[in-house]
Amino acid sequence: MSFTTDERPSPADCTTMAEVRQCVDALDRLLVSVLAERQRYMDAAARIKPDRDAVRDAARTEDVVSKVTAAARRAGLSEEIAEPVWRTLLERCIAY
Repeated sequence: MSFTTDERPSPADCTTMAEVRQCVDALDRLLVSVLAERQRYMDAAARIKPDRDAVRDAARTEDVVSKVTAAARRAGLSEEIAEPVWRTLLERCIAY
């Protein structure tokens, strides 16, 4: 059985590792979809910014990380996961 993100049981309701894995796989598909949308915004930024030297913006990076860690706290996501994931994401987007 494979779950969609809309029908998956809550983590507390999972009783087998197969259920946990199926739910994680459904969430991974959702994350890929959301990251693909984010990448399309990066494509728009590349189109809009005047030159390659304008891509790196340290103040914007820190602003994004600050907003993400605050959102992580509210959502119950460990900041130890959120911050390095977003810093890596931002660096990969800059390189892209």
